[in-house]
Amino acid sequence: MPIIFRSAPFHEPFTFDSLGNNWYQDPVSRPNGYPFYHYLQTETGTGRVEADGKTYLLREGEGILLAPFIRHSYSMESESWYTLFASFTGTVESVLPRIMENRPVILTGREQGKRIASLIENCMSLCGKRPLDERALSVNCYSILMTFVDGVHTRKLEQDPLYRQYIAPVIEEIEINYALDLSVEDLSRKVFITPQYLSRLFRRFLGCSTYEYLTSFRISRAKELLITDIRLEVQDISRQTGFSDPSHFIAVFKRITGMTPLEFRRLNRAI
Repeated sequence: MPIIFRSAPFHEPFTFDSLGNNWYQDPVSRPNGYPFYHYLQTETGTGRVEADGKTYLLREGEGILLAPFIRHSYSMESESWYTLFASFTGTVESVLPRIMENRPVILTGREQGKRIASLIENCMSLCGKRPLDERALSVNCYSILMTFVDGVHTRKLEQDPLYRQYIAPVIEEIEINYALDLSVEDLSRKVFITPQYLSRLFRRFLGCSTYEYLTSFRISRAKELLITDIRLEVQDISRQTGFSDPSHFIAVFKRITGMTPLEFRRLNRAI
């Protein structure tokens, strides 16, 4: 029943305060909540979670993310209950409520649970090695947090026929081919509608135009490369994220983030 608690100062944007899996879950009661975002997922058995005035049953592969200081308790509903868990901190921990849309509770289904379980397994392996690769651990932590964001934004959208028919295929195309010379015209042809109508649908469902979504996605990938691979030059990252002109990439990056790519890299690698 491995469990890991952070015992050293951290310098990464996102990391874990605690981490564990294959844990025989005893009953827990926290009237004042937990000081960090805290995630709990069933590995085997079934658990009962009381949080924010509601009751949730966590079956195998299902999980729950609780915001800090949310009153909660949990107990087993089956003969035994094994869980995995993680709590999150980091140098930019203060942005987490905004990322999670200030929701006190976020539920995850089995598909999300599979990905989270795999990432936590990898993190447990990293924590067993010395010297500890803090950077790799932070990247995995970020990936888990983005899994929760996916759950916040897509659960209701996927039930809408227009979203499924027009938006979902375009998002998939962007996620796969963002490094290519994609245009809004290319994306609209993929779903057989005009660029103008596609952008109206993007604004309706996601609050931005198709071009803004494509650009934002490329910038998010650029951020990951800036943090995770310091060997890459800015012009390399520009090319790998679909910007043919490095000067244009730098200008767009600064407009969206408020800093240049190199300033972003220095900030997130500062010790």
